[in-house]
Amino acid sequence: MKELQYLNKYFIKYKYLFCFGILTTIAAQIFASFLPNLISSTINTIVSNFSPDADKHLIKEKLFHFILLIIGTTLLNAFLTFWTRQWLIVMSRHIEFDLKNEVFRQYENLTQHFYKQNRTGDLMNRISEDVSKVRMYVGPAVMYTIMTLIRFIVVVIFMYHASPKLTLYTILPLPVLSYAIFKLSTQINKKSTLFQQNLSTISSFSQEIFSGIRVIKAYSLEKQYNEKVEALSEESKKKAMDLAWLNSLFGPFMLALIGVSNLVVIYFGGMMYIEGTDGVTDIGTIAAFILFLNMLTFPVASLGWVSSMVQEAAASQKRINEFLKIRPEIKNNTEEHSEIKGDIVFENVSFVYGDTNIKALENVSFTIKKGETLAILGKTGSGKSTVLQLIGRLYDTTSGNVKIDGKEISSLNLYDLRNSIGTVPQDAFLFSDTIKNNIRFGKENATEEEVIDAARKAAVHDNIINFKLQYETMLGERGITLSGGQKQRVSIARAIIKDPEILLLDDCLSAVDTETEETILNNLLDFSKDKTTIIVSHRVSSAKNADKIIILEDGKIIQQGSHNQLINQEGYYKELHFKQLSEKEMT
Repeated sequence: MKELQYLNKYFIKYKYLFCFGILTTIAAQIFASFLPNLISSTINTIVSNFSPDADKHLIKEKLFHFILLIIGTTLLNAFLTFWTRQWLIVMSRHIEFDLKNEVFRQYENLTQHFYKQNRTGDLMNRISEDVSKVRMYVGPAVMYTIMTLIRFIVVVIFMYHASPKLTLYTILPLPVLSYAIFKLSTQINKKSTLFQQNLSTISSFSQEIFSGIRVIKAYSLEKQYNEKVEALSEESKKKAMDLAWLNSLFGPFMLALIGVSNLVVIYFGGMMYIEGTDGVTDIGTIAAFILFLNMLTFPVASLGWVSSMVQEAAASQKRINEFLKIRPEIKNNTEEHSEIKGDIVFENVSFVYGDTNIKALENVSFTIKKGETLAILGKTGSGKSTVLQLIGRLYDTTSGNVKIDGKEISSLNLYDLRNSIGTVPQDAFLFSDTIKNNIRFGKENATEEEVIDAARKAAVHDNIINFKLQYETMLGERGITLSGGQKQRVSIARAIIKDPEILLLDDCLSAVDTETEETILNNLLDFSKDKTTIIVSHRVSSAKNADKIIILEDGKIIQQGSHNQLINQEGYYKELHFKQLSEKEMT
């Protein structure tokens, strides 16, 4: 159970709720334990006055007195039990809230490398299903464990006070029950871990199917994927049935032991009453013992359920701890504010992707001044996008230095650095929200006029106003409502509205026609006069107006200069220029 020790900090944080819950639980169990004695006294009153000469009026008064005490004790017990649940279950909801936030913050802090190794469905399962399992431990499991311990202690004290020998007979089956719980709990832990792992697999697989449903339909693979889901579901059902079978053993087994205990009380208690020994001198005592024993029925029966919850929570917390313990590779190394102007220097930068050992960059050096535009061209896999990721510090260099405004990039405040950058990724990602809010993602407090102005500069305003709801149009998942070119232009508008000091465009015009591309580039030319702009592209048309152009091949710079300089040099740029020029003339 060492994995669950991670939650101790939350118990300390909510120590007042926890302590109040324990105090009300103790009080509730003490008052609940008065009931068997009150009922015992009631029965003894009836039995002792069971004769024709008895004073019926006096008996009625005594019975009425006991009934009022029983009702009052029951109501007080119910009131205290209500507050027990309020303190402890509310505490569990607070812990669930905090744990989900902690998990989400860790998700945000973890680097690209982590997300390449983990599937989205599995991550979603950990923040939902696994956290829910943990909440059942810090809430109901803790509450019923405390309730069981306190009730057992209080009830045994009351029973021992009445008859030590009968008490011994009554609790004799409990060690057998404890051993059975221990053995079953071990198996439940194993089965629960396997079930949760399988559930993550199904979640990940389903998420991928939903995201790629268009591809599946296009290739007419519905039947094959349906069979795969059925196979995974069948495996999940098998694991769930194995777990349910183990859990189902608890109830009947414990009820059988309670039944045996009742028979023990009736037999031995009856024998003691007949002989008048060991404190059992009246029928009421036997009745009280039966009631005491039945008071232990639910707590003892809940031991199996609680044990199952604890085992499942331990398995879930272990899965959560696996990545909560991961230390992000990219850290904010200073809390001081960093003012970013936009001068960028690469000094002999090399970078190797740790998960694949692919060398993306090798001894890359260049300089960009604030207000300048750099274009990066090259074949697929030449390292163009890696340059942008290093500037945004999504990765740190393997060797060499990246400097912003003359300072090592790692010495800058990470959040100030990223706040000063507007990025348009190669794969335009839009949220399932309105077009307006997707553009506002770059600036949450942007006015309607600023949104429209950004959309005009990205040459997407005319498309938006043709929609029925215009800027209030809701987009499907990942912006599926829009075409590829429209998604790219909305992403550009999102970066523009941010008004960043550094603008990074990663092949973000690949899905637009050359005429629209020219319009956007002209708009960006005016917009980025006082900004540092880096354009990654496969088109010469996107690069020709840049102040500097570099050509990458296998992570190395093979050419650099302005458009006019490179057009007069033999090499990749000149060949690409005339190739694309001839293709344009042919169209």
